Amino acid sequence: MASIFSKIISGEIPCYKIAENEDFLAFLDINPNAPGHTLCIPKQEVDRILDLDDETYLDLMAFSKKVGTAIQQSMDCKRVGMTVIGLEVPHVHVHLIPLNEMADATFGKKVQLKPAEFEAIVTKIQEAL
Repeated sequence: MASIFSKIISGEIPCYKIAENEDFLAFLDINPNAPGHTLCIPKQEVDRILDLDDETYLDLMAFSKKVGTAIQQSMDCKRVGMTVIGLEVPHVHVHLIPLNEMADATFGKKVQLKPAEFEAIVTKIQEAL
């Protein structure tokens, strides 16, 4: 059964797309810890990050670094945190979270954004890419 991320990749479910290439997709988390919280995923559906082949793993990290650098440049934050947890969706995903305090890194803290706010964030990050 396809994960929700596979449905996003196929276009069945919309997303706030930040970046995309042949192998990877970055989009805003719709339940973010902080404005700009982005998910980077491989288009290949793999459940666990350690199950990725070495080349895909390294390419995902390089893609995530490029997106994370754009987030750092465009969002008001002290740094961008990176985490891979993957318990909620059985599809590898890297969280890139703009951080100003440790609480921003906890998944109990969430912010509510309106569609126009998500769209403005997409534009800001894409301009930094």
